[in-house]
Amino acid sequence: MKALRFHAAKDLRIDDVDAPPAPGPGEVLVENRFCGICGTDLHEYAYGPIFIPKEPHPFTGAHGPQILGHEFGGVVKAIGEGVSHVKPGDRVSVQPLIMPRRGDYYADRGLFHLSANLALAGLSWHSGGMAEAALLNDYNVQPIPDALSDEEAALIEPTAVAVYACDRGSVTAGNSVLVTGAGPIGILVAMAARAAGASKIFLSDLNETRLSLAKEALREVRTINPKIEKVSDVVQAETEGGVGCDVAIECVGNEHALKNCASAVRKQGVVVQTGLHPGENPLNWFDVTFKDIDIRGSWAYPTHYWPRVARLIASGQIPARRIVTKHVSLSEAVSAGFDQLLDPAGTHLKILIDLKR
Repeated sequence: MKALRFHAAKDLRIDDVDAPPAPGPGEVLVENRFCGICGTDLHEYAYGPIFIPKEPHPFTGAHGPQILGHEFGGVVKAIGEGVSHVKPGDRVSVQPLIMPRRGDYYADRGLFHLSANLALAGLSWHSGGMAEAALLNDYNVQPIPDALSDEEAALIEPTAVAVYACDRGSVTAGNSVLVTGAGPIGILVAMAARAAGASKIFLSDLNETRLSLAKEALREVRTINPKIEKVSDVVQAETEGGVGCDVAIECVGNEHALKNCASAVRKQGVVVQTGLHPGENPLNWFDVTFKDIDIRGSWAYPTHYWPRVARLIASGQIPARRIVTKHVSLSEAVSAGFDQLLDPAGTHLKILIDLKR
């Protein structure tokens, strides 16, 4: 079968690889339909290997060359012994986190996403979404409601990141929320905040094209370009009492964005760090103490989020499909997908690979 594999930085290839074997006990074979190109995939392509293991992964044994893709869904082709929650022909979304199911401190407490042995389909597993088929564990395969399209099935994973970020910030009805970064995750976080009841949403980014796309996806959002307006000044001027927002969610992994969050949030507000920072970044910790604010990390998502997120998308409360700006075939995924998303002009948000094209 055809698969897009990472060999080294700037070296992605469409390879002919063996199709997955028949599923064993507790396994499911999925014919892939759509797969999103994630920011993590872009970082691997540009600078990797980062998350792709150079040596065999301690839990899965996977290493490069690696089939990419962890935002995907498809149709069940076959199931192994003991699998009862899906059957051949079912449309599914893939929850890509792979880890020990017991005997692990966090797994034993249901916090599977925090396991020290965590692996991901499409990064540290033998299968991924940028291929014609994938062999997965039964717990990775989640049936989707009829109201959800095949395209939307591939958007559950990034939307789960966004919903968890809002949960970590305890976003609730009537809140004011700042989101830094108008990429796919930032826009999905803004949508998730609105679904949670936020009444005022600010979204900052240096890229005017992305701000325009964000405005099209979520018309009520107040966009801010830090090159033109000071983020904290805008947020304070447009929130109750001029004190700042209740919650600020950083979705860039950028020092300046994090500082803007800490500056714009009100006293006893919450800052959630979702973007992955490449290294240490300074923060004025006197202000953190003086303002009595919380700073919380947000890593991936609890694995049980899939049905909840699927309902949020299917109901229209989170219109995730609006972030999709292009479809490409597997054969053109590098030149028309990865390379375009790395273009500094930033004319696209989410590009989906259509495995049927």
